[in-house]
Amino acid sequence: MNRVALAVSGGIARVTESALGPYQTAVIRIGFAATWLLFLLCEYPHRHELYGPDGPWGWDLGQQLTGLNGSFTVLMWSDARLWFETGYALAALSSLSLLLGWRTRTASVLFMVGVLSLQNRSVFMGDGGDNVVHLMSIYLVFTRCGRVWSLDARRERLGRAARARGERVVDRTGPVLWGVSGLALAVATGSGRMFDSDGLIPALLWGVWAAQALWWAVARRARTAEPRIALDVLANVLHNAALLVIMAEACLIYATAGWYKIQGSRWQDGTAVHYPLHLDYFSPWPALADLLSSNGTMVMLVTYGTVIVQVAFPFTLLHRRAKNVLLAFMILEHSVIAVVLGLPFFSLAMIAADAVFLPTSFLRRVGGLAARAREGLLSRGGRDTPAPAPPAPEDTERSHVGFPA
Repeated sequence: MNRVALAVSGGIARVTESALGPYQTAVIRIGFAATWLLFLLCEYPHRHELYGPDGPWGWDLGQQLTGLNGSFTVLMWSDARLWFETGYALAALSSLSLLLGWRTRTASVLFMVGVLSLQNRSVFMGDGGDNVVHLMSIYLVFTRCGRVWSLDARRERLGRAARARGERVVDRTGPVLWGVSGLALAVATGSGRMFDSDGLIPALLWGVWAAQALWWAVARRARTAEPRIALDVLANVLHNAALLVIMAEACLIYATAGWYKIQGSRWQDGTAVHYPLHLDYFSPWPALADLLSSNGTMVMLVTYGTVIVQVAFPFTLLHRRAKNVLLAFMILEHSVIAVVLGLPFFSLAMIAADAVFLPTSFLRRVGGLAARAREGLLSRGGRDTPAPAPPAPEDTERSHVGFPA
């Protein structure tokens, strides 16, 4: 009984005292922000046909759809071309900000708004990866995804060093962002546009905005540490819950995909992989597709292997080595899909989702290699002093100290 009580209390302490998986959450942040940003840049010449005024899903059809399902999109607030161009540009800028980890709390909210606005404007534009980006953009709002590998973490390290030298550190950018975002929310709400859709997303936007104000007020005005500790515990619980949901979502995607494949006759007889290789839409390299499909044994092995890996993966999470082996196979599979079937953004989205299961030791080694490569580039560029290595996340204080923008 005592062991059970100790285990429960230890688990509660672990969930409330720290934001788990800081490196995994950072990789998810970087992966999905990069995927969406690359997609927006790649499709920039076709943006009007995909999501804008020249698309087959016209303004009237868009209004009917959003009126029926209550989906949130700021692009339906106006049919002006300038409004669309502004929304598209802000979606790209918020993706870049989230990728770099600059003001990740605000950037994650704007990233979500950009993803939902564009995707809900034309719901039939996508290849499957858009659904993953759609869901993850909402989950990222609840995570503390800027604790490592971000400009926020760098700013916090520099701020701590300055305070240690007795210097006063004042955050001016955070209050400005909070004020501008609050004004935008107030104007949208006052115009009646905000709650044209389902109230969940507008309520979330106002909730995050109010939480930022509360965090700043407690950090600056509280005379004791207890209110700040309470808010920090709440932020950790939300982060860890969102991380658990992201992991469950990834498992659900693979499990449902695998079990649905089992029911298909072509997957049962081992020929399913042959057919997409000969569809013009999925054949950017016909010669490569012909080479891969010419070997019947190879097609059969890839077909059965895909089903086995997808069905088995959720069951291997309790065994670290088996999980890592299957994870490597899935990442390799998505990389092949990106090249052979011409689905790079779908593959990038799925690889970013898979990254939540990568081992921390592996991610730290990759981060160390990236840091050394960066230092080498800077030294060759004429800077002899390398940048200081980031501390481990357990030694890093909250990345949203002061104003959590």
